[in-house]
Amino acid sequence: MSAPRWLSSNEQRAWRTHLALHKLLMHRLDRELQEHSLSLNDYEILVNLSESAGRRMRMSDLADATIQSRSRLSHQISRMEAKGLVVREDCRDDRRGTFAVLTDEGWDTIQRVAPVHVAGVREHFVDRLTDDQLNELEGAFAPIVEHLKKLR
Repeated sequence: MSAPRWLSSNEQRAWRTHLALHKLLMHRLDRELQEHSLSLNDYEILVNLSESAGRRMRMSDLADATIQSRSRLSHQISRMEAKGLVVREDCRDDRRGTFAVLTDEGWDTIQRVAPVHVAGVREHFVDRLTDDQLNELEGAFAPIVEHLKKLR
């Protein structure tokens, strides 16, 4: 096994700044959603379902879209079903498959909470950067995202 390529001071500062940003931002956005009885995971699922045809997704596709294990997503969906936000429906074409379906209550919730969440994203992230900085971030992060998607 070869010796690790340790991070330079600059690389380490950049990495730790990224970690701090991610943790602090996700924590803040999650806290803001909790005021509406949602977690950031709940919100992400509601967004995915609200943007899908028929406001439904196969559970396996939803797990992939939210980068969760099938088991973890199943538990999350159970909690959301208890709140009346989603229901599960069997797939007619595939007896093993199950859909997660946004309920009317789920739709009303995403309609009500999305403006709050977007305001938080804007206040805590977007409005802190110039358009040039946002473009630079997208340009810097996009190749990393593509690399990681290929590894899934």
